[in-house]
Amino acid sequence: MSANSRLASATWSFSQRHWRFVVIAMLVLLHVAVLRGTADNWARALLLAHLGLLLIWQPFLRGEYRVSLTQAALIGLGATAVMFWISWWLLAFWVVVLAGLMGGKVFLHQARWQRRCYLVVLVYLLALLAIVILPQIAPSGAVAPEIRAAAEYGLPMLLIALALMPAEPEAPEAPQVIDFFYSIFLMLVLGTVILGSFTFMTLQRIPYLEALTKTVFLTAGTIFALGLAWSPRTGFAGLNVFFSRYLFSIGLPVEKWLYFLAELSQVEARPERFLAEGVAGLARLPWIAGAAWHAGEQQGETGARTDHAVVYESTELELTIFSRYRTSPALQWHMHLLGQLLGEFYSAKLREQSLRQASYLQAVHETGARLTHDVKNLLQSLNVLCSVAGQEDTPGLQALLRRQLPAITQRLSATLDKLHSPGDERSKLVSPLEWWESFARHYQGQNVEFTAAGPESDMQVPKALFDSVADNLVQNAIAKRAAKPEIRIRVSVLCDKGAELRVHDTGSAVPADIAAQLLRAPVRSAGGLGIGLYQAARYAEKCGYALALEENRDGVVCFALSGPAPRSDPGAAKTEA
Repeated sequence: MSANSRLASATWSFSQRHWRFVVIAMLVLLHVAVLRGTADNWARALLLAHLGLLLIWQPFLRGEYRVSLTQAALIGLGATAVMFWISWWLLAFWVVVLAGLMGGKVFLHQARWQRRCYLVVLVYLLALLAIVILPQIAPSGAVAPEIRAAAEYGLPMLLIALALMPAEPEAPEAPQVIDFFYSIFLMLVLGTVILGSFTFMTLQRIPYLEALTKTVFLTAGTIFALGLAWSPRTGFAGLNVFFSRYLFSIGLPVEKWLYFLAELSQVEARPERFLAEGVAGLARLPWIAGAAWHAGEQQGETGARTDHAVVYESTELELTIFSRYRTSPALQWHMHLLGQLLGEFYSAKLREQSLRQASYLQAVHETGARLTHDVKNLLQSLNVLCSVAGQEDTPGLQALLRRQLPAITQRLSATLDKLHSPGDERSKLVSPLEWWESFARHYQGQNVEFTAAGPESDMQVPKALFDSVADNLVQNAIAKRAAKPEIRIRVSVLCDKGAELRVHDTGSAVPADIAAQLLRAPVRSAGGLGIGLYQAARYAEKCGYALALEENRDGVVCFALSGPAPRSDPGAAKTEA
C-alpha cells in the first residue's frame, strides 16, 4: 500500500472513531459562514473548509477508495460553486441535503446514544435553516432580532451538548450506511415545507413565522393521515397490504405458479423431465424471454438470452432467468422467488427418486435375507433325507423319498420365483387343511407332534408365510433338541375366527436379554435364533399377521403366528385355477 493510501485509510479510520468531533467542526464552520453571509469572502473560505471536513466524514466512499475522474469533477464543481456562485438558495439546498443525510442515520441506528447524537445534529440543521437561512430568501421573511440573536448564540449550545454526550465510538471496520429512502423522504418533506411557506406568504400576505407554522402543521397532518392509511389500528387492511400484494403478484400470481408446479409434479415422476417441463413453463410467462438450467450432469436452455438475467443457485440446481425488460428490485426478487419454488419442487423430486431406489434395495435385501433362511431350511431337510438314504434300502424309505423330494422341489421353485418380484408380499392362498397336511408330511418321521382343530373349508391362509414361519420355528426347536434329546416338539393349528399357528417345545426358556430383542431386531445367539425370526416377523407384518413369543419359561416355550384369514372368493378361485 502506498503512503497516500495509508494516509487516506488512517484518516477514514480516525473519522469513524471520532465522527462526532468531525461533525461538530463541520457544523461550526457552517454556522460561522452562514452568520457572516454569502457576500463575505471569509464565509466562502469557511465553506470550503466545511466541504473538506464533509469529505472526511462522508459515509459513501472509504478512505482507500480511488476517486474517479467523474467524482473528482463533481467535487471540483461543488468547490467552484462555493467560491463563485454561493447564494442563500444554494445554502438552503445544501442544508436540506445535510438534514436528509443526518435524518437517514437517525432512522437507521439502533444504539440509543448514537441515535440521539444524530437527532441533535438534525435539530440543529433544521433550526439553522428555519431561523437564519430561510428568512433571507422568503418574500417577507424578517424575524425578530431577538430570535436571530438566540439562534446565533443558542444553537452552538446544541453542538456543545453533542460533544458531551456519551456516544460509543464505532468500530473502524463498521460500514457507514445511510437509509436513502428516509433521507430522500425527509428532503422532500423539507422542500414541501419551504415551498409551502413561501406560497402561503405570497398568496395570503402573512408573516414568515405564521406561514411556516401553517405549512408544518398541514404537512404533519398529511403524513399522519398517510401513516394511518398505511397501517390502520382498527383491524382493517391498510395500504401496506396492497403494496405487499403488488410485490407478490407482479405479472403472475404466485399461487398460479404453485398450482402449475403441483400439477406437473403429479404427472411427471422423473426429476430431469420435471425440471425441463418446469423451465419450459417458466419461459412461457409474458415478461420472461428464456431460461437456462444446469443440474448435475444435465443442462438445458429454452427461449432467448437477454442482458437482464436473474440467477438462482442451490445445491442441486443452477437456474438463470432472462427477462424481456430491465428488472426492478421488486421484479428481480419476484423472479428469484419463482426460481426458488421450482428448485424446491425439483429437490423434492430428487428425494422421491432416492426413496424409491432405497425402498427397492431394502425390498431386495429383506427378500434375499428371508429366502436365504428358506433355502437353509430346505437344505436341512435334504440333509435329513440324505442321511436316511444312506441306510439300507427299504420300501418305507422309497415312499418317504417319493413324498419329500417333489415337495422340496416345489418349495425351492417357489422360493426362486420370489426373487423376480422383491417386495411383493402376495403369495398363493390355500386352505389351512391343505397346508397342514403338506407341512405334516414334510416333517413325518422327525418326532414332531401335529395337532389341528376346527379347519374351515372356506378359510384361506398365505402358504409362503406359513411355510417360512413354521420352518423357522420347527428347525429352531429341532436344533434345541439336538442338545437335549428329551425335548418334545408340538405344532398346532387352530382355525376359528382366524388362523393361529403355534410351535411348542419343552426346552429351556429363551434368555431375557435375547427375548427382549427377539422378533424386533437381529440378535446373536449360539442356538441360531435371531435373524431368521426377525425376518419372519417382518414378513408376517406385511401379510397382516403377527408373530409373538407367547410363553417363555423353562419347560414351556411357545411361538404363535396369528392373524386374519381371508375368506375364499369363488370368482378368484376360478381365475387362479
